[in-house]
Amino acid sequence: MSLLRSASGALAVFALSAPGLTAHAEVEAEAPQTLPEVVVTATATPRALRTAPASITVVDQEALSRRPVQDLTDVLRDVPGVTVNGAGLTRRGVSIRGMPSEHTLFLVDGRRVNGSAGAIAHADFELNWAPVEAMDRVEIVRGPMSSLYGSEALGGVVNVITRSATDDWRGSLRAMGGLREDGRGGETYQLGAYAGGPLVHDRLGLSLYAESKARGDTPQAANARLSDLEAREAVSGSATLSWTPDAAQRIDLTVLAGRDDRSRNTVTTGAAPVYYQYADAVDRRQYALSHTGRWSWGETAVRAYRSTLDRTNTVTNGQTASRPVGMQEDIVDGRVTVDPIAGHRLSVGGEWRREELQDAAAAVSGVLAGERYAVFAQDEWTLTPTLSLTGGARFDHHDQYGWQTSPRLYAVWTPLEGLTLKAGGGRGFKSPSLKQLSPEFVTVAAAGRFTVYGNPDLKPEIGTSYEASAEYRHDGWAVRLGAFDNAIENLIETRCTAFCGVRGREVRLYQNINQARITGLELGAETRLPAGFNLSGDYTYLDSENRTTNQPLSERPRHSGHATLRWEPDDRRFVQLRAEYVGEQLMLSNALQYPVPDYTLVSLEGGLRLEDNLWVRAGVQNLGDVRLADESAYFSFAEPGRFYYLGFTAGF
Repeated sequence: MSLLRSASGALAVFALSAPGLTAHAEVEAEAPQTLPEVVVTATATPRALRTAPASITVVDQEALSRRPVQDLTDVLRDVPGVTVNGAGLTRRGVSIRGMPSEHTLFLVDGRRVNGSAGAIAHADFELNWAPVEAMDRVEIVRGPMSSLYGSEALGGVVNVITRSATDDWRGSLRAMGGLREDGRGGETYQLGAYAGGPLVHDRLGLSLYAESKARGDTPQAANARLSDLEAREAVSGSATLSWTPDAAQRIDLTVLAGRDDRSRNTVTTGAAPVYYQYADAVDRRQYALSHTGRWSWGETAVRAYRSTLDRTNTVTNGQTASRPVGMQEDIVDGRVTVDPIAGHRLSVGGEWRREELQDAAAAVSGVLAGERYAVFAQDEWTLTPTLSLTGGARFDHHDQYGWQTSPRLYAVWTPLEGLTLKAGGGRGFKSPSLKQLSPEFVTVAAAGRFTVYGNPDLKPEIGTSYEASAEYRHDGWAVRLGAFDNAIENLIETRCTAFCGVRGREVRLYQNINQARITGLELGAETRLPAGFNLSGDYTYLDSENRTTNQPLSERPRHSGHATLRWEPDDRRFVQLRAEYVGEQLMLSNALQYPVPDYTLVSLEGGLRLEDNLWVRAGVQNLGDVRLADESAYFSFAEPGRFYYLGFTAGF
C-alpha cells in the first residue's frame, strides 16, 4: 500500500505548497497551451479552431498530461457527444454522436490506420497506434467527413497529431504505475519517452518515441476464474527523419511499429463448460514517406505509406484457436492548395488505396484484395470578413459499386465579437469490408453457436447528416449549443436465415437490414472562477431509432455529460475533479434488448512541479468504486473499480 500512501501524500502537497515559488515552462517538449489556435482535420488545411467548418474538439498536450492514458478511449471519453461502448471480449469501442464505432475513422498525422474491426471480430487495435508521450494533440471532428476522407468517416474523425522535431533537442520521460484498492488485479505500469531535435541545423531533424505499458487481468467479482477486463502488454515506437532541403520543402520518412498482447480467462457455453485462457498477439507496422511544399503560388502535399496488422491467437485446455489474420493497406494520396482569386482557397487532390486481407476463412486462396481510388475538390470561400462557406465533394471509385459521391457544405458566421454560428450538412458512405463481400467467407462465431457467411450483394452504408451550432466567448467564459440529425441507410448486420435458435446449426448472412435515425443536442459551458478555479461541463441528448423495428438503438444513452472543476493557481500545480455521467440505455444480448441503469464515474487528479524539469502526478480514478457488473449483468463492457495511480515526468 506504499503507492496509495504516496498518492495521498502527493495530493496533500499540491494543496499546501506555497504559491510564491517561481513559475516555469511545462516540462514537456512544448509550452502549455489552453487550446491550439490552428487545426487541420476539418479541411486538411490549417484553420483557426474557432472558425473551422466542423464541430471539432481538441485535446491538447497539457490536458493529456493531467490524467492517465492507456489508449484513445481514455482521451475521448470526456469529449462532448462521445460515448464508450462494448466491442466484445471485454474490449471497448468509441461512438461519436450515437454512430456505430466502426464509423469513426482514426488517423495518425492525417494517415489512416487499419480499421481492424473489418477483418477481426471484437477488435479495438486502432485505439493504440500512438502512445500518449508522442501526442501533441488529438483533434476530434463530430460529424461525417467522407468529403475529404472517404469510407469509414461517417460518424467522424479522430486525428492524433504527434510531436515533431524542433530547432533544439527536447525530450521527456514519463513513468506511471497504478493499482486497484481491492487487490483484484488490474495493476498497470506505463513507461514512455520522447526525443526530437536537429541532426544538421536547419536541414535534418529526428523525432523518436517509445512506450512500454501493461495492465493485469481483472477477475470478475462473482467468479474469479473469468476476466472482467483482459490483461494487456504493449510496446510501441516510432522514428521520423525530417529533411528540409530549402525553406519551401520538407520531406518526412516515418517508421512506426508496435506489439499488443492480450489475454483473458473465459469459459465455453456448452452443456459441459470448460474454462480456458484466450490470448491475442497483434503486430502492427506503418512506413510512410511524405513531401510538403509551400510555394509562392500555393501548397502541395504528397504521401505514400503502408500499414500492416497481423493477429495470431492461442488458447488453452484443448480449445480451438482462432485462425491467423493479416491486413495490409497501401495508400498514395496528394493535395494541391491554391488561392486562385481573392477570397477563395481551392484544394484538389486524390487517393489510391489497395487493401489486402490474409484470412483462410475469407477465401479459398486465403487472400482477398480490393483496389479503389478517389478524387476530391474543396473550396474555402471567404465571402466577407465575418462569413465563410466551405464546400466540397469526394468521388470514390469502388471495385464493386463504381463511383460514390460524398458532398459537404458548411457555413461559419461571426456576426459579433466572440459569437460564432455554424451550420452545414453532408453525405458519406462506408463500403462493406472485404470479408463481408466475399461469397467464400465462412466462420463459426459465438463459441460455436452459429455460422456466418459473406454476401456479395451487400450495398454500402449511407449516412446523411445536418448540424447547426452557436458558441459565445467573452472574458473567460463560454457557452455552446448545437443540434444534429443523422440518417443512416443500409446498415449491415448478420441475420439468421436457417435453423434459427438451434445451437451449432444456426446460419447467419451479412445483410442490409436496418435504417436508423439519430438526432441530438449538445450543450456546453466553461468559466474562469476566482482563486485559480476553472469549471467546465457539457451535456448530450440523444434520440435514436431503428427504423426497421421502431425501437431505440442499443448502447445509445439518451442522456450523457461531463464536468470538470480544476484548481490551477499557477503553472506549477493543479488539482482537478472530473465526472462522467452515462444515462440509461439498452444492451443487446442474444438478439434481445435489455435496459441497464445509469452510472456516474468520478476521478480526482493532481500534479506538482518539483523542479524546473520534473513533475509528479497522482490521482484516484472511479472514486465511487462503480462496478457495472454489480449494476446489471447485461453491460457489454466493464469499468475498473477504484484505482490509484502515481507518475513522474522529466523533461529537457
